[in-house]
Amino acid sequence: MITGKYPSLRLRRTRKYSWSRRLTQENNLSSGDLIYPIFLIEGKNKKQAIKSMPGIYRYSVDQLGVIINNVIKHKIPMVALFPSTPNKKKDKFGTEALNENNLVCRAIRFIKKRFKNNIGIMTDVALDPYTTHGHDGLLKNNYVINDKTIDVLIKQSLLQ
Repeated sequence: MITGKYPSLRLRRTRKYSWSRRLTQENNLSSGDLIYPIFLIEGKNKKQAIKSMPGIYRYSVDQLGVIINNVIKHKIPMVALFPSTPNKKKDKFGTEALNENNLVCRAIRFIKKRFKNNIGIMTDVALDPYTTHGHDGLLKNNYVINDKTIDVLIKQSLLQ
């Protein structure tokens, strides 16, 4: 039986992994509250400056080991992955989003294989990195088709 009310009673949720416990701690601002963004590019041994964000870079998947080690060293619990999809892999349907070997999927596999559950991974389930028109949804007559877009986004989220 649950008695009392907040703040005398605080229901607790079990957190299986250290990174998720640190991410949801209360009233404590530290590196454990941060999510580190990683911008991805195709290729090997690549580090590319992002002109619009001085001091920030895009990295190829093979470079993620050093970055993730540094993130873990600084006790940041999670990374967020953002792909820079080459134009040749973009189309109006965002087909590359459903490719199990796309940049984000390869990065997820790399991180999970090397770091197991020692770091959380966040991805952006959206079509804008994969479409030639740059919208998050599928378009028909310059209007987003929500139901078809949702179907694709569900598939993308399951793939990731």
